[in-house]
This record gives sequence, C-alpha cells and structure tokens, in this order.
Amino acid sequence: MTTTIIGFPRIGAQRELKFATEKYFRQKITAEQLLQTGKELRKRHWQLLQNAGINQIPSNDFSFYDNLLDTAFLFHALPQEIATANLSALDKYFALARGYQGPAGDFKAWPMKKWFNTNYHYLVPQLTKTTKFYYDGGKIKDEFCEALRLGIKTRPTIIGPFTLLHLSEFVAGADADDFTADLLTAYTNLIQDLTAAGAEWLQIDEPALVYDLSATQIDWFNNFYQQLLAAKGPLKILLQTYFGDVRDIYSSLIKLDFDGIGLDLIEGKKNAALIQSGFPANKTLFAGVVNGKNIWRNHYQKTLTLLEQLSVANLTLTTSCSLLHIPYSVQTESFAPEIKQHFAFAQEKLTELTQLDQLYNHQQPDWLKQNQQLFAQPRVKEDPELKEKIAQLTAKDFVRQPAFQQRRQLQRKALNLPLLPTTTIGSFPQTKTIKKMRAAWRKQEISADQYRTFIQQQIKTWVKWQEDAGFDVLVHGEFERNDMVEYFGQHLDGYLFTKNGWVQSYGTRGVKPPIIWGDVVRKSPITVEWSTYAQSLTAKPVKGMLTGPVTILNWSFPREDISLKEATWQLALAIQAEVLDLEAHGIKIIQIDEAALREKLPLRKSDWNSEYLSWAIPAFRLVHSQVKPQTQIHTHMCYSEFGDIIPAIDEMDADVISFEASRSNLEILQQLQDQHFKTLVGPGVYDIHSPRVPTKEEIVAELHEILRKVPAENVWVNPDCGLKTRQEKETKASLLNLTAAARQVRRELQSNE
Repeated sequence: MTTTIIGFPRIGAQRELKFATEKYFRQKITAEQLLQTGKELRKRHWQLLQNAGINQIPSNDFSFYDNLLDTAFLFHALPQEIATANLSALDKYFALARGYQGPAGDFKAWPMKKWFNTNYHYLVPQLTKTTKFYYDGGKIKDEFCEALRLGIKTRPTIIGPFTLLHLSEFVAGADADDFTADLLTAYTNLIQDLTAAGAEWLQIDEPALVYDLSATQIDWFNNFYQQLLAAKGPLKILLQTYFGDVRDIYSSLIKLDFDGIGLDLIEGKKNAALIQSGFPANKTLFAGVVNGKNIWRNHYQKTLTLLEQLSVANLTLTTSCSLLHIPYSVQTESFAPEIKQHFAFAQEKLTELTQLDQLYNHQQPDWLKQNQQLFAQPRVKEDPELKEKIAQLTAKDFVRQPAFQQRRQLQRKALNLPLLPTTTIGSFPQTKTIKKMRAAWRKQEISADQYRTFIQQQIKTWVKWQEDAGFDVLVHGEFERNDMVEYFGQHLDGYLFTKNGWVQSYGTRGVKPPIIWGDVVRKSPITVEWSTYAQSLTAKPVKGMLTGPVTILNWSFPREDISLKEATWQLALAIQAEVLDLEAHGIKIIQIDEAALREKLPLRKSDWNSEYLSWAIPAFRLVHSQVKPQTQIHTHMCYSEFGDIIPAIDEMDADVISFEASRSNLEILQQLQDQHFKTLVGPGVYDIHSPRVPTKEEIVAELHEILRKVPAENVWVNPDCGLKTRQEKETKASLLNLTAAARQVRRELQSNE
C-alpha cells in the first residue's frame, strides 16, 4: 500500500505567497521575484511531502490565484480582449482574476463562486462560441519538470473537462458541445506531452461527478473519456473525486480504462457501499480516509476497520480532498499539550497517512494504542443549562410576528427612508494603521482606553464621510474586528483560536477559522458598544452588524462529537441575545450576515431539506424571532448560487437581503421574479473583490437592469460585499459613484411618476 494526497496548501507556512503577490500588485517586486517565491514554495512543499514519507507527490496543485483559472489559462480559454491586450502572460492571468484598469485597457474580473461546499472561491470561466481550447505546453509540464530536476517524480494534477465545463458559464448561446472536440484534443496533447516528459501518473480531478447527474451528462462523460483513455498510452490516469459520492456514475467509472479511482470516504456517504459492491482488481482505489476539511485527529481504529471492510486488492491511502482547506501546521500553535494532541493540520495529516499505512500492514501497534487512548475519554464537559434551553424550544420560538407585509408598513413609517435607499454591507478598509493599533493593543503596548479612543475616532471619521457621501443607512465600519467569524468567536465561550491557522479563501485572501472546542455560550454583549456609539453621532439609522449562526458554524472548524444542527442552535441562541441587546439600545436596523448559508448545503438535492435546510433556516429565524415589528432585520449572502434555494431564503423571514449579483450577470433577479420573492433585496451593484473603480454610468446601467426585474420600492443599493480588504482611495471613489448613481435613478423614477 502507498500514500498520497490530493493537494497541499500553497500559501506557505507564513503566508509567503500572499505577501509576495500583494507586493507584486503594488509594484514593490518584479514578476521574476514573484515567480521565484512560487518556485521556492513548491520546492519546500515537495520536499516536505517526500520527507514525511508520502509515496506519490502531486504537482500543479500550486497556483498563484486559483486552479480552475489555471486550467482555463493553460488551455488558452481567454476573452479575446485580454488575449490580445498589451500585457504579459502573468498580468493577463491576474486581469482575469481581479480585473484591470490601465494603459492596456479596462477589463472586469471573471465571476467568483464558492468551490462546492467549501469556503474556497474559484474563478468562473466565461465561455463564448469563439472560445478555443488548445494545449501547447505550460505550467503543468513546467512544474513536473521543475520537481524532476530536484529528484522528485511527481504526479501532475489537473481539473478535468467535465468539471471545467460544469463550473464554467456559457455566454451568448454557447454550450458544452461547442468545446468537446477541442477539449479532447487539448487533453490528449497534454497526456502525450507529460508522457514524453517522463510522467508516470496524471491525476484528473472530476469533483463535479458527486452532484446529481443526468443521463445526458453521464453519456457525455463516458464518450469523452472512452476516447481520451484510448490515447493515454503508458501514462496511468487517476480519476479523482471529492466532497461526496459517485452513486450516479460508479458503474461506468469502474468499466472505463482508468488506472486509479479516488473516492472520498469522509463526505461520500455511499462510496464505501459502492466499493463493497465490486471494485476491479486491475485498478487502484485511492481511498480518501483522512479528512481534508477538518482539523481533528483521525480515529485510527474506525479508519482501519473501514479499510478492512472494503477488501480491495490495490489500495492507496489519501485525503478526502485537497489539504488546501486547512491550516499548514499545528506545530506553530501554542495550545496546551492536552489540547494540541487533538488536532491535525495539513502537515500532521501527512503523518496520519503514513501511520495508517503501517498500521494497516500490522506495524507499529503502539501508534494505535496511543490513538485509542486519545479517543477513550470525553474531550469536553457539556453545559447542562444550554442543553436544557435547546430542549425546551418550541415552534413559536422560530416564528416572528406579525407577518412580513405588516412589518414592512410599520418599518416604512418608523424609518422613513427614500426610494432606493443606499447602504454598504458593513466593513470599511482595514488600513495598516488600524491593524498596527490592534496589534499594539493585543501586545499591551497601548491601553484598552487608548485602543477604544482610536476605534471611536475611526468610527466618527467614517460616519461623517458616509453622511457627506449621501448614504441613507450607515454602518460603523467594523474597525474593531479582524475576521468576522473569529471576532464573534472571541466573545463566546466554547471557542479556541489559532495564531497562524490561515486558510486560503480566494486569491491572496486568507481567513483564520476559529475552532469550536466545546458548548457555545454568550456571556456578555459583543457589538453593542460600537453600534450605539456610531448611532450617537448621527440622526440617520446605523445598522447593527452581526454574523449569523450558520455562517459562524460554516466558517469555523466544527466539532465532530455533536451534530451540526446542535452546534448551530447553540450559536443561534448566543446571537439572539446580541440582537435583543442591540434593539434594547435603540438600534433600529440589524444586519445578521449569513454569507455562508449555502456552504454546507448537500451537493445532492435529495438531501437538501432532510440534512440541512430543515435546521439551518430555523436557526436564522430563532435569532430574530423575538424582535419588535418596527426593527428591520437585514441579512447578507455572497458568492454562492442561490437561485435554486430561493424559497428557503424567503423562509428566513428577513426584511431585507443583500447579495452578490454583479458578478453573475444578475441572473438571480429573474429567479427572484419567477418565484415571487417577497423579501426586499439589495443586489450588489459592483464587485468589491476587484480594485477596479466602477463608473457612475456603469452603476446606473446596473440599476436599470435590476429595476427591470424588481419593483423599485423593493430595491436597496449597495456594493456586493464588505469593503475590509479594499484600499481607502478606491473604496471612496466607488461609493461616491454608487450614491451618485442612486440619486440619478431616483430622480428618473420620480420624474416618471
């Protein structure tokens, strides 16, 4: 038996890639220096895997921004205007990732969406009938040869054609059949090129196979791979899946000429039974038995029992998915030994794989004994009062009164907002000065009073700026917060926090997910001080800004000893107490962000309600069900596809929802209209993940498009997400254009009455 992984975190142990890339964006280093940083990181990671005893080491899992973008770029699937722009190849790549404004033109970034059921975001290729896929060498071969020169023969990896097309958007009448022939030629040429370079294996990732598949999709997959595999020659092909099971296509997969099939045995709930129904002796099963999405230690005995039950002739142990989704190493953390022993980050997962390999072969029995001792005793003591509170919840605790339309009339009178009210999502830029002051406070270099005075000054400055800019509903700016989930976790019992547990969210953006260690309880107010201070500075309403229970759960590393439902309802009660405190202190609008609502939605529709929505939606209602009718509840969602769960979103019973729309061509607006969505909406009118400043005219055009689908009295005007990661100059320029555009369209509507 051998060991491997699907992919490794690429940002570096100290986020070296992030810092180098951002320096390149600011023109502080050259392209050559950035490329050298990437080369050094790849070498370090390959050697780390080699020294850990991993037998098959992947390559091309590294990316400067996103692997799906890499795949489209490798096959030259670029928009014509960028392909012909007077930019280097690297700058064309980044133009697709984050937009570009400069001498070479004005280009918008490709849309961004969540990668399956994770908090990682991928760039969505935009394919038109003129898009031509072809392969003529590039990154995947270059990195294989780079490793080879170090004496390491890697297994190159690439996203497969089925997933590439499944996750792309077809523009202006294009469809998958327009690209099938070109993709077949491109992947065939890729296989031949890697074979000539000396590769023995190629990993083709097809995670889209874990979705519900139609007969047409299965036929496409079978026909494509029958032709591709006929041309593979001596190169061995690993078909790798993750995030679920392959029940719809398993019988086809085992008949196709793949040399290895990778299956997720953590989230793929039917994969074990499928394997037991029959797995070919001439293929290798790459068994995903080490969790690539959570940070808890593997339970060795359970894993070994599962492997024995599979009874497969050729077995390779691997992770359930890429280790991209967890931090680099627990070694740099300062947890007490009795706590640290429960965690395995990416580097420690390598050790788990090699130990499981030896235990499976009846070696090193002491490792099994040590692991059994770890799981023999309860890890935490439960909170009986909290458990009783959850047990006593009744149906009325999840229903807000009166109904939406009655509340709407009361809120309209209480708030007296204009048509097309303007606001932002919550956060403003976190400058170097803000970060420096927060660090100084944590290190006790400044007092709590000095820090409080500094934050109050930031709030005061930006409240005044918002008033001058003409915003109707203001925010305090969240200057006291680092990561939105980590901040709330720091004020709740039951959480632990890493010092260096960074995980890539998109591009250079990293998050540091907190760890839910025990029962979660709110002991004191969290946000009331800052929201009430901001409200004291203005007569305009200031939104209270909270993170919702589902998002806090989904953007944390959850417990594995209780259900996700129970963990979420603990969080819901904690946030409910904060909502009621804000309301009691005179905050009339409260935004409860559920940016990650869809993140843990099962990938198969048949499981949506029974395994997720039946408790996730009530958890949100529990948070706000006790507020007064006049208090307006907002929520925000970003970078997910919501069209197919619109009825569930309506059932959240918020008064206003803001969401990302500008990067998905406002398709969701038609879906809202078709499904008679009652909640007021704030479709994002520009993309904050790009430094590009939208013109007033662009936003006016965007609003005109929105108003074709949604009545003006139901529309709010806002960016598509928070502004924490942006620079002040571009932020202010964009927001001034936003308010100017809203005023213009408002005047147009009033003149037409």
